[in-house]
Amino acid sequence: MNAVEDVGDQLVGAFQNPGLLLGIPLALAGAVFMSLGAQYQHRGVEKVERLSGADGASGLTLNQIKRLLTRPSWLVGTLMLGLAVICQLAALVQAPLIVVQPLGAIALVITTLLNARISGHSPTRQSLTAIVCCVGGIFLFVFFAAIYATEQEVTDRELFVILALLLVVIIVLGACWLILRHRMRALFYVIGAGVLYGFVATLAKVVIKRIEAGQFEWITAICVLALVSAAAVGAYFVQTAYSSGPPDLVIAGLTVVDPLVAVLIGMVVLGEAAAAPWWVLVIFAVAGAIAVWGVVGLARYHPQVLSDSQELGIVRGSTPSAEAAPGEEATASPQRTDAPPQTPDAPRRDADGPTRPDDS
Repeated sequence: MNAVEDVGDQLVGAFQNPGLLLGIPLALAGAVFMSLGAQYQHRGVEKVERLSGADGASGLTLNQIKRLLTRPSWLVGTLMLGLAVICQLAALVQAPLIVVQPLGAIALVITTLLNARISGHSPTRQSLTAIVCCVGGIFLFVFFAAIYATEQEVTDRELFVILALLLVVIIVLGACWLILRHRMRALFYVIGAGVLYGFVATLAKVVIKRIEAGQFEWITAICVLALVSAAAVGAYFVQTAYSSGPPDLVIAGLTVVDPLVAVLIGMVVLGEAAAAPWWVLVIFAVAGAIAVWGVVGLARYHPQVLSDSQELGIVRGSTPSAEAAPGEEATASPQRTDAPPQTPDAPRRDADGPTRPDDS
């Protein structure tokens, strides 16, 4: 009973905090821009793969990256992701890190609806269950984080710990990519990008606070350099993930792994959960486990992933397949839904040839 009264008192106090009341809407606006940006960037990556004639699932080539810079759809997506970052940074100025970061999970719901409409792959019961676990786990987390989170001043020692952890993460991810990149699929790139972006959010929060306090010294400059490096590697991982998985899987990983990493840093290193009782920490652990389970489940049961691997019989595109013999079921075509139909006498399209006027 005392615990319930404590939660009620804390909840009333939390919503009297003007920083929270401004930071939460900014974070939600950033989630909307993130979901739209993901769709446009995914579209641009798919078209670059088709035009270059090379699959980017094991890592985009330098030529493919250059082509991305000329794709209108990818540039629009990048602009929207830039707006998402601005909203996120503005939210970090107003509210604690462990409140702002998890709210990006709302982007998963928006992206799922958009991708289902665009690709024609309606969510299955298993994929919907995974999405509910992602969003539910994250919002359970953020509910208690909003109540008990407290901002602490970051010391130089804590900054050194964060930078050392980031260096270890980059070395490990880089080694895995160099050795195993031909075996890696979307889940590796999504998790890797999520971990890196968790550090990016943490460092961004630290840099913003230090600039506000007029403490832009050499260690702050190192933080900026580390932030830019982690963001660049994370962006490469995200673009590669788009080539080997649907956009809502990518967003699921980013909106779950990113906040979990940022929150762990905020709790363990920065002490933002120092005021939380032990039973709230248990809830944090359970909610995080549910959200991660949802990401893994979405990677396994997403209808577009299953269709691409021919494990789910979804007829793709609007043109019926060739007439099947009596008693035989129509199988899914291995072509992508957005690939133009090919005929035996049609000339092969040159990889660098001109695109259609509406091919953005």
